[in-house]
Amino acid sequence: MTLHMVPAFDRGFMRQLVNVFLIRHPARVVASYAKKREGPTLADIGFVQQAELFDQVADWLGHPPLVIDSADIRAAPRDALSRLCAELGIRFTEAMLHWPKGPKPFDGIWAPHWYGAVHRSTGFEEPEGPLPDLPAAYRAIADQALPFYERLATFKI
Repeated sequence: MTLHMVPAFDRGFMRQLVNVFLIRHPARVVASYAKKREGPTLADIGFVQQAELFDQVADWLGHPPLVIDSADIRAAPRDALSRLCAELGIRFTEAMLHWPKGPKPFDGIWAPHWYGAVHRSTGFEEPEGPLPDLPAAYRAIADQALPFYERLATFKI
């Protein structure tokens, strides 16, 4: 959750990781966020922070880090995850496409607020369909986030 990666937070640990940036269209993020919290802001949805982290990791690496779009995963989970695994140098397995229903011990403190649909699922859902129709104030936030999403989308696998 990039909004928690405030500038004072030491990001040095990220140098020891292979960083993969998961992106999702801002209209979908705003619509989802607004279901849980009234009046989301651009800072709340994390697109600016994600772009800053992406640039920082790219500077460390000397090339862009991996980016994958949630829409691509939902459209073709096996293909998208196979590509990601290949880029990471790990073996893809069919077990990556399914999971047991219910909460997991590693979910963390946000699970009760955000993971309801995941806890009810046992695999990836169908593609999301058309972008949501947002009220004007929420559309403005999505529009502000769109350039950050589009820039990272140019690097998606």
